[in-house]
Amino acid sequence: MVTSVAPRVETLASSGIQCIPKEYIRPQEELTNLGNIFEQEKKEGPQVPTIDLEGIVSEDKEVRDKCWDELMKAAKEWGVMHLVNHGISNELTEKVKIAGEAFFQLPIEEKEKYANDQGSGMIQGYGSKLANNASGRLEWEDYFFHLVFPEEKRDLSIWPKTPSDYIEVTSEYARQLRALATKVLSALSLCLGLEEGRLEKEVGGIEELALQMKINYYPKCPQPELALGVEAHTDVSALTFILHNMVPGLQLFYEGEWVTAKCVPNSIIMHIGDTLEILSNGKLKSILHRGVVNKEKVRISWAVFCEPPKDKIILKPLPELVSETEPPMFPPRTFSQHIQHKLFRKNQDDVGPN
Repeated sequence: MVTSVAPRVETLASSGIQCIPKEYIRPQEELTNLGNIFEQEKKEGPQVPTIDLEGIVSEDKEVRDKCWDELMKAAKEWGVMHLVNHGISNELTEKVKIAGEAFFQLPIEEKEKYANDQGSGMIQGYGSKLANNASGRLEWEDYFFHLVFPEEKRDLSIWPKTPSDYIEVTSEYARQLRALATKVLSALSLCLGLEEGRLEKEVGGIEELALQMKINYYPKCPQPELALGVEAHTDVSALTFILHNMVPGLQLFYEGEWVTAKCVPNSIIMHIGDTLEILSNGKLKSILHRGVVNKEKVRISWAVFCEPPKDKIILKPLPELVSETEPPMFPPRTFSQHIQHKLFRKNQDDVGPN
């Protein structure tokens, strides 16, 4: 199928349209719990857990075990959580958000200098979702995508030059997130009965685990009850860390219902991705989630995906977590093959009966 360059959603949103183009209207079955996200956020009911990481490397075993138990419970039951006391200063996370927001406040013609070219495989840079699946549906977002760690693999030539501190603050944030990923992977390994460094090794270790940042920019939408910023999906990553500008918009499919995540100040949202779900033989959960838009406020989120190398590692349930009563739930695949499998299934689903 030939792909075409999608119009920037920001341009559409600022044009004064009252009705969104048909390519952005989601199928009927996706419209449950869309509408006023601010009202959705106030609803009572199940809540995404908040995990205090202050004790994650405490020398006090009781404090450390309590932190690990709560982390593991959230990873098993939800696969997503708000992390507080995560060790990254509020000053740094605010600088990251201010720098990213400043880039999106540039005129569109300035941002276009950083445009990616998905058709030629140049996926890093400024972009919008292409209609590259059978449904032809588009998402109500623009984005900026780039690899931020390991540092020697970055292409700084495509990083924003404006604002002037973008490279400095984003680089420091990536370094600190990488250290946080090690702490989380170590704790999860031990909770699963594995050696401390096992999960980190299985996802590529310090040399090969790639951190990819995607800044999602969701303009105001005149018909939020019909559109999605990001359609329902699970993350293919090992872990995903998310900052946002305190505008609600994340929904999780939990126990058969779409639950809206409340905004927790000074937190980083963390998702367990498919990679850890596979390695843990389903003991850790990669939850279905989506991004919702609204009429009143621009939402921006900073997602960092911690991804294993595409072809060097075979992802499969670890032998220690497989038994006669718990046979392997996933076939062996490289990370690339897993992504292709998901794309193939998605396209098959799109052309099937709705």
